[in-house]
Amino acid sequence: MRSLTTLAAFLALGVSALAEPNVPRTAKEFDFVDTNGQHSLLSSYKGKVVLLQFLLTTCPHCQAMSQMLTKLQTELGPKGFQAVGVVYNEPDPGSRITQADMARNYSAQFHLNFPVSYAPRPTVLSFIEASVMDRLMFPHVVVVDKTGKVRAESKIEGTADLQSEPYLTNFIGGLLKEGAASSSTATKKAPAVAANATK
Repeated sequence: MRSLTTLAAFLALGVSALAEPNVPRTAKEFDFVDTNGQHSLLSSYKGKVVLLQFLLTTCPHCQAMSQMLTKLQTELGPKGFQAVGVVYNEPDPGSRITQADMARNYSAQFHLNFPVSYAPRPTVLSFIEASVMDRLMFPHVVVVDKTGKVRAESKIEGTADLQSEPYLTNFIGGLLKEGAASSSTATKKAPAVAANATK
């Protein structure tokens, strides 16, 4: 009985460890495809603060966040911020619609001013260091600083700071100032937080 209790505790710790993202870390290369079929690399945005919003096109929380990111892109884009949407859900089997269509329709429906792309599910899971067994929450948010390091990321459970406009404005504003002048203060580390909508 004691060994079963020990095993259960070990497994619980293992699951908990999976839930915590490895932040900060150097961002892996990420290849995403725009609605015209053109490939882009995350590394091409080096020097900018990038927020990747992995989203489900049918998720109300994703839709609300995308509209909020449009506002942040307008305000912070000239200072070096870049939002990128990445469609995670796939078309129904047998459907004539493609992921490119889904990304295009999503962007048009919500009048977004930042690129909305897509990537194969294994590519996304590899980038966010998740497995097919993980229960992801959407939107799944990853913030990469100007040097190419992941500084904040959603996790499986927690609060939703990375969907809060005031929080993101302050956090991204701090990252934009990093390295700009010797008098800049280091931005406090963002907590790993979670979204509200589930897969």
